[in-house]
Amino acid sequence: MSRLLAQEEIDRQLRDLPGWEQDDDAIRAAYDAQSFADAVRLVVEVADEAEQMDHHPDLHLSWVTTTWTLSTHSEGGLTQLDFELAHRIAQAASRMAATVHEGAHG
Repeated sequence: MSRLLAQEEIDRQLRDLPGWEQDDDAIRAAYDAQSFADAVRLVVEVADEAEQMDHHPDLHLSWVTTTWTLSTHSEGGLTQLDFELAHRIAQAASRMAATVHEGAHG
């Protein structure tokens, strides 16, 4: 099990994740892919990463936009697992030329 992170740890780690923000006991980001097919490919790539980590995001797909919400439900908040998966999502989005969604998340 992972331990809950202190707020100062959360704030520090968010500085290294452009486009990610805290939403209560979770972190969230949205990415715009080049096409619907690319958005689906991003979801599939991240699904493989999430399975390897045994840590699964809440996900919303709307046309080219994927919205990712991460929290360690078993711990009741944010742990290092959430930030590791966020970095993997950001790297996968970058490889696929997806950009941080501008505007409201969700």
